[in-house]
Amino acid sequence: MASGIKDRVAILGMGCSRFGERWDMDGPSLMVEAFEEAIADAGIDPSQLEAGWFGHAGNAVGPGAIPLAIALRLHNVPVTRVENACATGTEALRGAAYAVASGACDIAFALGVEKLKDAGYGGLAGGSRGPYYDAVNANVTAPGGFAQLASGYAARHGVEMPDLKRAMAHISVKSHANGVINEKAHLRRKITEAQALDAPMIAYPLGLFDCCGVSDGAACAIVTTPEIARALGKKDIVTIKALQLAATGGWEAQGEGWDYSYVPTTRAAAARAYNEAGISDPQTELSLTEVHDCFSITELVTMEDLGLSKEGEAVKDVLDGKFDADGQIPCQIDGGLKCFGHPIGATGIRMVYENYLQLLGRAGDRQRKTPVVNALSHNLGGAPFHTICSIAIVGLQA
Repeated sequence: MASGIKDRVAILGMGCSRFGERWDMDGPSLMVEAFEEAIADAGIDPSQLEAGWFGHAGNAVGPGAIPLAIALRLHNVPVTRVENACATGTEALRGAAYAVASGACDIAFALGVEKLKDAGYGGLAGGSRGPYYDAVNANVTAPGGFAQLASGYAARHGVEMPDLKRAMAHISVKSHANGVINEKAHLRRKITEAQALDAPMIAYPLGLFDCCGVSDGAACAIVTTPEIARALGKKDIVTIKALQLAATGGWEAQGEGWDYSYVPTTRAAAARAYNEAGISDPQTELSLTEVHDCFSITELVTMEDLGLSKEGEAVKDVLDGKFDADGQIPCQIDGGLKCFGHPIGATGIRMVYENYLQLLGRAGDRQRKTPVVNALSHNLGGAPFHTICSIAIVGLQA
């Protein structure tokens, strides 16, 4: 089996727009906002970019990748548009990283953008979603699908629903507290556990504060080889330790052997990523994580799927503060999808952006107090019964 791309690709620069209701900006303007920060951080001229990958799942721009080239004034640079549900941003990064690792180009970039507020998308039922939903599950919603993850988890592990609800509330309170000190976050208001527990029900047992919203935003990563990064004057170099993707083959939806208590694609992608990165004990070798907290229950279950909590112990670990900003393995130290925001095409790159800042000690008030060695980001697209999972692990070059 191939050894992967560990330490063969360095992140030369990154940028991220402010996420939120960006009525003042169109899609191309958000792309420019993220790109300008990334190109300045990289310390290169745009003419040095040899290829680009554009992650976009909605309607912020026209078809294809041409809008990316036009917005950034990249003449005759090969650009490719990718879409892979909520893993779109990481998919774009994967394209750029693989191009550099293969030797196809020296410097490449990935950029993701979304303007979901303009589209009016709220995560509930409605609109055309293809024949699978029309024929099999016409009334499926994102909250409804992930609410079943909560019920399945509680049933498998014998967790009383009030205890699970309290753990989910803790996750939401944590994300809001982290978002308050992030100037680029969409939602910047603290909440209390009581507010989370007493909030209007969206899809039992998920209340209002258990659900992330949708946002406008863009994020960008410029990648090269470690050797080129050093030649360009970079001293502390962040490299990609692992970049893995796992997609369902439909087994979960067949109703044989899966009980809605975990996400199989996350476990598969995590195992591959740890193998690629050379990580044998994620609980001691990961410094922090950014995971796909589309719903608070998703974050909780993901802790077990990533091996950061033992089976059935995530509720206890969450309530004990293991994943708080000052805990053993902080999760969503920037607010996560819940409060930083979730513009689908940008989210995966935004997660790596936070880990990149933390590794370089540039995260400001939210900087992790203990040294950051390896940081993981995790995206989950689809519903629990048909998912695609992407995982990126980044760290400082030894």
